[in-house]
Amino acid sequence: MEEFSQHRQIIQLAEYVGVDYESAIKDGQIINDDEYQEMLEFSKLIVEKTSINNNYMRSLNEKALALQTAISTKQNANIVRKITSELRISLLAMMPELPLPKRLTSKEATFSLFENNCASCHGISGQGNGVLASGLEPAPTDFTDKTRAENRSLLGLFDAISNGLDDTAMPAFTQLKEQQKWSLAFYVGGLAFKSSSELTKPSQSISLQNWINYSPLKLSTETDGLKKNEIEGLRADPKLLFTNQSSPLAITKTQLAAASIAYKNEEYEKAKTLAVSAYLDGFELIENSLDARDTNLRKSIEGNLIKLRQALSNAQQVNQLESLMEVTVRQLNNAEELLIETTLSNEALFTASLVILLREGLEALLVVLALITVLIRTKRHDALKYVHFGWLSALLAGFATWAVAQSMISISGASREVMEGIAAMLAAVMLFYVGIWMHSKTNAEHWQAYIQKHINTQLEAGTLWGLTVLSFIAVYREVFETVLFYQSLLTQASTTQYSFVIGGFLFGIAVLSIIAWGMFKYSVKLPIARFFSTTTYLLLVLSFILMGKSISALQEAGVIGISPLPITVEIDWIGVGSTWQGIIAQLTILILFSLYMYRSRNHKAS
Repeated sequence: MEEFSQHRQIIQLAEYVGVDYESAIKDGQIINDDEYQEMLEFSKLIVEKTSINNNYMRSLNEKALALQTAISTKQNANIVRKITSELRISLLAMMPELPLPKRLTSKEATFSLFENNCASCHGISGQGNGVLASGLEPAPTDFTDKTRAENRSLLGLFDAISNGLDDTAMPAFTQLKEQQKWSLAFYVGGLAFKSSSELTKPSQSISLQNWINYSPLKLSTETDGLKKNEIEGLRADPKLLFTNQSSPLAITKTQLAAASIAYKNEEYEKAKTLAVSAYLDGFELIENSLDARDTNLRKSIEGNLIKLRQALSNAQQVNQLESLMEVTVRQLNNAEELLIETTLSNEALFTASLVILLREGLEALLVVLALITVLIRTKRHDALKYVHFGWLSALLAGFATWAVAQSMISISGASREVMEGIAAMLAAVMLFYVGIWMHSKTNAEHWQAYIQKHINTQLEAGTLWGLTVLSFIAVYREVFETVLFYQSLLTQASTTQYSFVIGGFLFGIAVLSIIAWGMFKYSVKLPIARFFSTTTYLLLVLSFILMGKSISALQEAGVIGISPLPITVEIDWIGVGSTWQGIIAQLTILILFSLYMYRSRNHKAS
């Protein structure tokens, strides 16, 4: 981390020199001695900070020495700017992805921050004419100077706000939160530009990471299809940037582009992590919506994202990676056009909403219902509160986790899938164990004897909290993801269509309630042996499903490898996928249960 901190300082210094050099030198002559001395000092610092004994920094040190020579010989500003730009680009390629804000503070709150922290030096309008400006040397920055602003990156402004500038009056605003610092950087970075009421969407997609890393001038010359007036409009009014970046497909394309860069830099593990994020933080969230429009396109993109992840892990697959990346990005663009140009019908929204709730809620309902029914049949009504406490606390915890992820911390898709995968595996193992236990009580005489000798003492000895844990796991693993899916679905609907999403949700609750009522009513009337036998197979099926979904979630998070079957077999409802890992895990459940049944029959026969 200290190494990256050094890199950020060099990036900041290089940009400052590139921007301010022409205010010190003109036509080979010094026009501001204080500024020129600062240029000499900063270039010397860059040379010192790049004088580290490794091959990569050695090449940077050569650029730093060239910069120092250019400044000491008073060369043209364009030459100095070119060298500083090369330094920044080289260092930015080495830097990890920065944690960026999901949104900025409101205009009013940001202006208040500027007024309270910056206006005394920079002036209330940012022109560098604050009440304290006359006594400062070098003079405070005039943020309305367009030429200067065109060469200044938002990252440079953020670092200046965060760390201050040595040998100047600019302090480090360590008391501000990260979001406040970014909001100030975006605010002062846009004062030199005018917003455009006609600007609705950039003609070329650009990642927020690149937007903050590079100056408007660099973006306009290096990004094909991105117009200068669009850059200026977005600098002046950046809220559209954050709207676009919140799009799942924009996130997918951004992460894939970053993965490609990491691969070229031979950072294969980082490339794989970014490819995982491309699916989990982006594409997965719009799968339901895309499925309603073009199922084949959805399946093709999903398959290519898996292939990309495998290719990014292998240094020998450069050619395959490039062609696959090109095909996938083209498909993502097609999907984006499809989602933009066509809106989901009212019926499709209703159906998608219903399917989300049924798919995510049915397994949790069956687990909780099985636990409740067992307790009622064993006449342990007093233990029901432990099950109810488990699933109710899971609902609260799930929504709380989502709220925290939206406002305070960022929970990545990979972390979410790991959490879900581990929870599903624990639930699968616990359900398998309970199923085996219940099968051993299918004999009515055995059951009555067990009730009299064991059930009360065992439930009082800690099993009750085990029921709470199982109930909690079964529900919590579904809630967070369900909320994310509904959030994504709502972005595909107009406000007038929200009622159809809500209708699908309520109808789903009604369907789940009918299923619960029917199962409960049927099960309580079964003879005790038949009840336990039926419940045993229900729990076995749930264990089988959850084990498959556990492996799938851990594969999506990159924790477990993916070895595809020679044929494609995907049955999402029962967790069956086309990988050897998933099939082997689910077969293990079946084999272990079969062995138990075989042993049980032999024991009875003897």
